[in-house]
Amino acid sequence: MLYDFFVIYLPFRHIEVHKDITYHWGEEHLRITLGNRIQPRIRILFWAELLATILLATVFLLRSLPFTLSVVNWISGMGAVLLYVLAVHRFMSRIFFREEIVLSRYALTIVQYTPFRKHRRRYDWRSIGPLHYAGKEQKTDHPLKGRHYDYFGFETHEHFIQSLYHDGNLFFNYAGYPVRFARNVYSWDAEEMVHMMKIFAGNALRLGPEWDSMLQEHEMGDTQ
Repeated sequence: MLYDFFVIYLPFRHIEVHKDITYHWGEEHLRITLGNRIQPRIRILFWAELLATILLATVFLLRSLPFTLSVVNWISGMGAVLLYVLAVHRFMSRIFFREEIVLSRYALTIVQYTPFRKHRRRYDWRSIGPLHYAGKEQKTDHPLKGRHYDYFGFETHEHFIQSLYHDGNLFFNYAGYPVRFARNVYSWDAEEMVHMMKIFAGNALRLGPEWDSMLQEHEMGDTQ
């Protein structure tokens, strides 16, 4: 297959498969860079939240002026400054979030970056459970949703909120706890990524039953 060609003949090249997901094959590792995959409407919402918080902080700051010996004014002013700092920190942590997955012979490592921190987690292959695809999890119907159609948009808003706060679309169990990663990586990209991971890790990477049909559909798409 095409991926086998990559493994045999291009072991040290960056391979760009789709948008900002890139693959780097080394002698002893496979590094997958997911980049920043925030949906445009989510990005707009983050901007709106930032502006609303800054506006609220500005109101507090103006009401605290002029700074006098009044304790209330000082507390209000410090509260406004704290709101500014929290709003900017939250915004930048979300808007510049990116992920990297590193596969080696003995472990899978998930690295998450923001402008303020680098979070690195290492998981031994021997203790990693089967890898599953969560995607947009099915939720119970909203009680105000119509029987056959979401006339009022409640179901749409519920899925939108879900996409805001999910931790990732791939997961496995490790030491009895679920580990989720790959934010905003959906069906087709997930299939590409898992196929690459399987080529490198072989039997060390175990897959959940849902991947059988997903990867078959993916291979059929490649042949067409």
